[in-house]
Amino acid sequence: MIARTPKFDDRLVLGPGVGLDCGVVDMGDRYWVMKVDPITFVTEDIAWYAVNIAANDVATTGAKPVWMMLSALFPEGATDEALVSRVTDQLAASCAELGITLANAHTEITHGLDRPILTCSLVGEVAKDRLIVPTGARAGDVILLTKGIPIEGTAILANEFAERLAGRLSGTEIAAAQAYARNPGIGVTRDARIAIGAGRVTAMHDPTEGGLASALWELAEAAGRAIEVDLDAIPISELSRRILAVFGLNPLNTIASGALLITADRADAAAILGALRSAGIPAAEIGRVLDGGGPVSVRVAGRGTELERPEADEIARIF
Repeated sequence: MIARTPKFDDRLVLGPGVGLDCGVVDMGDRYWVMKVDPITFVTEDIAWYAVNIAANDVATTGAKPVWMMLSALFPEGATDEALVSRVTDQLAASCAELGITLANAHTEITHGLDRPILTCSLVGEVAKDRLIVPTGARAGDVILLTKGIPIEGTAILANEFAERLAGRLSGTEIAAAQAYARNPGIGVTRDARIAIGAGRVTAMHDPTEGGLASALWELAEAAGRAIEVDLDAIPISELSRRILAVFGLNPLNTIASGALLITADRADAAAILGALRSAGIPAAEIGRVLDGGGPVSVRVAGRGTELERPEADEIARIF
């Protein structure tokens, strides 16, 4: 698709590509950063997800999300005023929280859907000397991860399939997992802002579909380098492990919004980790960008093997 799509405007600085979540356009005195993302797995808090997931990607460039365009498709025969009102309330609250203005929208009742589908497009702004792109990771950089994985996957499973968890986990545990989208949370705009302010960040990436494993491969491809990851250093909560075990899912390959991958100058890694932790955001060093040439790869530290790249997100098997 990318190869067959022409480029007519030379102001495009960064276009579509593997691991490149945002487009970047030169607007003279600043860059505009553009992102589009659909929400297809969740029904609860769908508008809140739509705004925050798109804002995450804009934040990975160092930009602040400013304007939003929204497409909302509602299922025929299953849409009423209460549903539309809930979505609107979520949309308004999410935009207010992040300072985003709705610039354009489209809504319709759509045949063939069994749930609403929202697609959010965001435009952000960043000063030219503050832009961060996934291609910026350098040999010798360390790889950091905030919060842990898979926050979004845990929340989706607990909300969409609570009945399958009953009897395996307590009601208190299920409720805690259902709230994972807000605590520890799927938003990373704050994570990104704190990291950028604390040290030399060379690239950031937001793990979504395909989980952390896919995100690591995308990061390596965007940078054109081999990276090494320590699987034992990746933070995974015990609650997430138990819930994913019920469904037989691999945490590394499960949708992981809420975590932020950061590559940073080794000399600044301690300061960045300290700033994140001081702000109440858990963070860990999980790998490094390797020196030298060689093929793009994600190597597992201490094992002499490559990390398997998932063909699809684990959670898709449950749906």
